[in-house]
Amino acid sequence: MIVLTHDDVATLLPMTEAIEVVARVMKGVSERTAQLPLRSVVPVGGDNRMGVMPGAIADPACFGVKLISLFPDNPARGLSSHRGAIVLFEAETGGAVAMMDASLLTAIRTAAASAVATRALARDEAESLALIGYGEQAEYHLTAMMAVRPIKRVAVAGRSAEKAAAFAAAAAADYPDVAFSSGTDLRAAVSGADIICTVTAAPTPIVSGDWVKPGAHVNVVGSSIPSMREVDDRMVSRAAIWVDYLPSTLAQAGEIVEMIAAGTLAESDLKGEIGALLSGDIAGRASDEQITLYRSLGVAAQDLAAAQHVLTRARAEGRGQPVTF
Repeated sequence: MIVLTHDDVATLLPMTEAIEVVARVMKGVSERTAQLPLRSVVPVGGDNRMGVMPGAIADPACFGVKLISLFPDNPARGLSSHRGAIVLFEAETGGAVAMMDASLLTAIRTAAASAVATRALARDEAESLALIGYGEQAEYHLTAMMAVRPIKRVAVAGRSAEKAAAFAAAAAADYPDVAFSSGTDLRAAVSGADIICTVTAAPTPIVSGDWVKPGAHVNVVGSSIPSMREVDDRMVSRAAIWVDYLPSTLAQAGEIVEMIAAGTLAESDLKGEIGALLSGDIAGRASDEQITLYRSLGVAAQDLAAAQHVLTRARAEGRGQPVTF
């Protein structure tokens, strides 16, 4: 087995490569060549949870499990809200071949999935971005959006004006040709954006569909359990919605679950999975005026494909610490 650290993952999984890895595996997800039990979530005290995400994929052939802690107060301690490990097994003999840091890999693959959807659904000329949230996922979503669209303006918004401003200032140093603004006015940030990424831990809706302009693309990312939601019913009713994996969407996407239960939305109203769109099996954006939305929950297939990519590169470059059980 090889043990790979946070720094190893950072080196071996650049965003541009992660986007292609995720695009490829999501086609397999929609072709049902992956085995993806729904994630289990275990309360571990207060608002803290542990997620268990097992799975197996056919291409590349591997299986494994991600064990991830979700501690929403960690950013105040200077830590990621998602901390844990991925254990990867090879398909031929079932041996455990790698263990690696899950926090960074999760951040990268989640943003890469949004980039895949944005590349497929956002208008080609989309150049203004709203980041609702200013944590780790906002950082990686900025990198991901810059990789797939010609972003010229970025509005960063959240509850803390100081944190939003600090994020914008740091990002401006990395992207000097992009105009950054920040504040607490979520409506102003959203209403001017061609692309919107909600990357918060909000338990109740903070973004309204009434704020979104025609032709915008929205990535709803932050809420991953059915009791949480970042967007309101109006957003769901206005947008054409694609998802990562229908079984998890119907069980764990709060706004979808609640509206179906209330009878105001049907499963048939969803356009389908992003992998089916990438394979050409279903249609994408219908017009320049259509509001498109990608509902991201994250699936183990993304973790496994990204982990296998990291392992392959680590072996080629001699990185990682070999250990024997």
